[in-house]
Amino acid sequence: MSSLHLVLASGSPRRREILAGLGVEPTVRPVDIDETPREGESAASYVLRLASEKARECAEDGELILAADTVVTIDGGLLGKPADEEDAKDMLHRLAGRTHQVLTGVAVYDPGRGFEDSEAVATDVIFGRLSERDIAWYVGTGEPMDKAGAYAIQGLGALFVERIMGNYSNVVGLPVPTVRALLGRMGYQILGDRS
Repeated sequence: MSSLHLVLASGSPRRREILAGLGVEPTVRPVDIDETPREGESAASYVLRLASEKARECAEDGELILAADTVVTIDGGLLGKPADEEDAKDMLHRLAGRTHQVLTGVAVYDPGRGFEDSEAVATDVIFGRLSERDIAWYVGTGEPMDKAGAYAIQGLGALFVERIMGNYSNVVGLPVPTVRALLGRMGYQILGDRS
């Protein structure tokens, strides 16, 4: 297995923290792409396309690129990051007392070898009921403003999550077992030397 140095095509501090917790200190190089969904595109196809486009936009020869994109889906609609506080409140109203799905597309790209692999991961999340006061308080904390679906399961948003069915790190924004599998299929090991 080859040693691992990743370029993370994301400005998400949560993704960087997840990797750092695994002993991987990536080079962080966020990219800006058009994230408009295409007509008729499924949520899984959407996050896979965005992850792949981010990886390719970021790529330079001799580097190994990791990119991801996360959305929340409910009632067939996609919830990305809220545009403003009212949008965040609307999203939280939609999620309250219901089950939604968090989808993350992960892409790993090695431009030197011309190899790319990707996978989409889904986790069901059950929210408790939220009062107007709960929603106003939470939005007032500012935490929802840069999170898909307007909440952070690893932060104060955990107060509202009753249960999840699937991978926890996926809800945070980077499904660790999937990253390990994708890298492994390319001949890289995420389990570094701990000595």
